[in-house]
Amino acid sequence: MSEEQTQQLMQQMQMLETYFSDLSQREATFLNVLREATAAIESMKSLSQKPESETLVPIGMGTYVPTKISSKSKIILSIGAGVAVEKDFASAINYLEAHIKEVEVALQDNAAKKQDAAIRLEQGREQINQLMQTVSQSKSG
Repeated sequence: MSEEQTQQLMQQMQMLETYFSDLSQREATFLNVLREATAAIESMKSLSQKPESETLVPIGMGTYVPTKISSKSKIILSIGAGVAVEKDFASAINYLEAHIKEVEVALQDNAAKKQDAAIRLEQGREQINQLMQTVSQSKSG
């Protein structure tokens, strides 16, 4: 293997490591979205079972305002691009459940890409190890 090929292999490995790291970060983001959406759904289900609930609303710097939430209340739901819509509890839950399904598909796709990158990284490491063995054998022999 020429020095130029070795350099190309090293660059490919660096790019793969960066790609793998990006996929790992994306996976963490997807998992956070899933946790947040699931928690929101559970909260809405809990709130909708009671005619009225008392809660504290944070207003900043550890300060809270006590308030009451009616199960007949509407939910303000951010749908992206700075747009929010008003929905009833059931519609908001349906929206979030559909969003969860989309995120789960994206998470599966991301996992497949991550596995492929891991395999390619391992193959690259094996090539580097073989190259180093060949170089060390040629120096000692």
